[in-house]
Amino acid sequence: MADKIGINNLDSEGLKYNFAAGAASSVLSGEDGIIKEQDRLLPIANVGRIMKQILPPNAKISKEAKETMQECVSEFISFVTGEASDKCHKEKRKTVNGDDVCWALATLGFDNYAEQLKRYLHRYREQEGERVSQNRAIERSDSSLATRPF
Repeated sequence: MADKIGINNLDSEGLKYNFAAGAASSVLSGEDGIIKEQDRLLPIANVGRIMKQILPPNAKISKEAKETMQECVSEFISFVTGEASDKCHKEKRKTVNGDDVCWALATLGFDNYAEQLKRYLHRYREQEGERVSQNRAIERSDSSLATRPF
């Protein structure tokens, strides 16, 4: 965003973002903690595609609007993930899961989103369970066919 141009910022984890360098020239360096802009931001084409789905068919979106939204959604993801990660760290876990993300959303005041995400997560887990059951049934039938004499 315009207010960050030319500034080296540190995020809450102490990682340095070099906004002045630009996407083409920013470099990831393990020692100084600089993260490439393309690794920090969601792809702008994806952001634009999501924005376009909401708008009327003849609506246009400026480059500035896409870049602003790109920055916002990337920051939002980092914000929520950081909260979920802190919870995992306190619980001495290394893996952030969907429940942690729901908890983080609620903790940060996004209760409506947390509830919607919990419902989605429940449906996703049900479908995954069904898929796994179907795959196991197929594997069992395949193995029983393989052991039958012809």
